[in-house]
Amino acid sequence: MHTAMIGLGRMGMNMASRLLRAGHALAAYNRTSAKAEELARDEGAAVAYSLQEAVSLLQAPRLIWLMLPAGEVVDEHLQRLLPELEQGDVVVDGGNTHYPEDRRRAETAAEYGVGYLDVGTSGGIWGLESGYCLMAGGERWCFQRAEPVLATLAPTGGYMHCGPTGAGHFVKMVHNAIEYGMMQAYAEGFELIQASQYADAVDYSALSGLWNRGSVIRSWLLELAEHAFAQDPQLDSIKGYVEDSGEGRWSVQQAVDSGVSAPVITLSLMQRFRSRQEDTFADRVLAALRREFGGHVVSPSDRSEG
Repeated sequence: MHTAMIGLGRMGMNMASRLLRAGHALAAYNRTSAKAEELARDEGAAVAYSLQEAVSLLQAPRLIWLMLPAGEVVDEHLQRLLPELEQGDVVVDGGNTHYPEDRRRAETAAEYGVGYLDVGTSGGIWGLESGYCLMAGGERWCFQRAEPVLATLAPTGGYMHCGPTGAGHFVKMVHNAIEYGMMQAYAEGFELIQASQYADAVDYSALSGLWNRGSVIRSWLLELAEHAFAQDPQLDSIKGYVEDSGEGRWSVQQAVDSGVSAPVITLSLMQRFRSRQEDTFADRVLAALRREFGGHVVSPSDRSEG
């Protein structure tokens, strides 16, 4: 299937490269054209200088993959794209959209005979080489139409049709909420050691590596912690200021609406709010982990100056 990647940020750029390296025909569009031109030069993408050109460069049936910030910008792009598409084309929203928005957008796309697939995407800056975990929601035919692209982007067994419209983004929302809780538990554990009489003796990078060898708490996050501590043993170069990207808030609200007890997820979100008032070692661990897996910007610390 001929595909267009709309939005070439950290994730979109790498996803486009992964598709091109596997031999997919791909048109690349970004609000500023420099990244699309880079993909053309380095990977063989077709450069689109407008959304209309992105559509015209593709043979039907088309797959239009949006990797855009959640919110109004997605609606703006859809409003411009849908009149250009044909019946049987499929639009994929691969960003972190709040799942209730998907039904409205799918209904709008259907008025044009266009399919809509919501795909929660996990993998961060490592996805280019390792692949992305993809959680898809939408009509079965849309999933089947997109499956060759999903199979290329994901590692073996790394994509799934999760259910009807909204299911992909809902599952990704919960995935990120779990991530919040896991990261908070690691951060608090390292904080306990840091506050103990053994702090000067423990090499946190080596300990992260140790815990990843046979321990019941082993995980990819510990691999990232091992790398972060190897680069900066006390994380002195960053401030313990931890952002949240929305999914944690949505998950807590979902827990309230569903009457589900989710104290760990809720408290991990509250800790992120608190991090913006203090600067603790635990918060520096959280900030470092977000930088490691997602390339998220961290706040430099005053400790790193001079």
